[in-house]
Amino acid sequence: MTPFKAPVEDILFCLREVAGADRLPDWDDELAEGILEHFASFAEGVIAPLDEGGDAQGCTLTDGRVTMPDGFKDAFEQLAEGGWQGLTAPEDFGGMGQNAVLAAGVSEIFSGANHAMQMVCNLVPGAVSTLMKFGSETQKQNWIPRLAAGELLSTMCLTEPGAGSDLSRIRTKATREGDAWRIEGEKIFISGGDQDLSEGTLHLVLARTGAPEDGIKGLSLFLCSSDTEEGRNAVTVTRIEEKLGLHASPTCQLAFDGAEAELIGQEGAGLMAMFTMMNHARLDVALQGVAHAARAHDIASQYAAERKQGRQADGSEAVLSDHPDVQRMLDTQKSLALGARAMTYLTMVELTLGENRPLVDFLTPICKVFCTDAGIASADLGIQVLGGYGYLTEYRVSQTWRDARITSIYEGANGIHAIATATRGLRAAEGPDAFAALVESLANGDAACLALLADWQDARRGMAEDALEKAHDFMALTAELLFQAVWCKLAATGDEELVRLAKRVARRPLPVRLPLAA
Repeated sequence: MTPFKAPVEDILFCLREVAGADRLPDWDDELAEGILEHFASFAEGVIAPLDEGGDAQGCTLTDGRVTMPDGFKDAFEQLAEGGWQGLTAPEDFGGMGQNAVLAAGVSEIFSGANHAMQMVCNLVPGAVSTLMKFGSETQKQNWIPRLAAGELLSTMCLTEPGAGSDLSRIRTKATREGDAWRIEGEKIFISGGDQDLSEGTLHLVLARTGAPEDGIKGLSLFLCSSDTEEGRNAVTVTRIEEKLGLHASPTCQLAFDGAEAELIGQEGAGLMAMFTMMNHARLDVALQGVAHAARAHDIASQYAAERKQGRQADGSEAVLSDHPDVQRMLDTQKSLALGARAMTYLTMVELTLGENRPLVDFLTPICKVFCTDAGIASADLGIQVLGGYGYLTEYRVSQTWRDARITSIYEGANGIHAIATATRGLRAAEGPDAFAALVESLANGDAACLALLADWQDARRGMAEDALEKAHDFMALTAELLFQAVWCKLAATGDEELVRLAKRVARRPLPVRLPLAA
């Protein structure tokens, strides 16, 4: 087993050299480095050692309540005592008041150490952002301090048995009862729908207040606590799902039987409010992909450096990493992890700056798709590098693959993001124009990258017809273009190893044929 080592240096390198974190008015590089190193020490010593046991033990449901694996509750108590749950919450509400970029670095480390536990804990920043943007002053005062202190964890309740990606089919209903609301219905695939880490759970529930024919315009967002002043609220866990991976993260089916709730934001504007949490979650999932790509490379590279295999040309004993095909796989893993990381932190910095929203909206689905696919691909390569041992559980790269596999499915399946980019993303010129300008800036005169940008512009002009049929290929081309561009930026640092990797990246075959076929 290869102990988890947090990639703090690589995170800071991407923030400094590609993302330009120093553009943020409140960025303190020394403070950021100190916080990331402090959390890395905690993650390596406390959270990561629970990952293997948690995967083997899983969660249990007894009398409607979820029990987390051994050690998780104690680790969460230390996490909360350290203030990590309130990292981005305003200081006025008991938080640290740090920006989302720094929180993204913490989240990546958390995911690499223990993705399952991160899943249960890390919807809190999105809930805090939603409350800050749409909540009343009373709601902010009631909920944010408790979330920041770790007294409450939060969920995002969208999916229903008949409503997955099509939220207009939601049937869970909210009915006004005096000054309060009551929710009736069922939600599925709710991460952390119940757990025994915190005192309670704050569910953010998308429910119908209008008629079914109103579609998404009839949806409102509600705060629904697991507990009321009288005791348990009418929210019941009816089952926890048996899954391929993330065994220590309880994925729950919830029944709302007249549960007491309060409206957040405007009635009928629930989807707009929920998107605040969803956009945070999508970039968080992108970083989960990055974390798995990096973890798989770490396991594979250490194994390949030690595993004796064959002879070198001079007759001396060779290790796996001496063989060109193994080196190819290791280089692919490393380039995927570092390039995907640079893409996502660049997007996070732009999001936090808040000066170019069309660019951020265009970049977010690209990051979600590319980074999650990169995590899966890197984990798959890790299994291949280790051979038979990769297929066993001993070195845990198989768990990395199992845990990574969900990332291309949840928070919007990657195909849905491809369709959204090829249709809605191209309707207004501001987003794709800003993307093209960003790529040109990152390419820094690299002829091959600029030629690919020209091909992309041709493909963009051809998307007016048969956009749905071309959506997958267009997303693949768009993501590859951004990946190539950030590697131009990485190579421009002059680091010898990065220059070598950039040359390998430049030789990657395009994921699609050009021009894009109808």
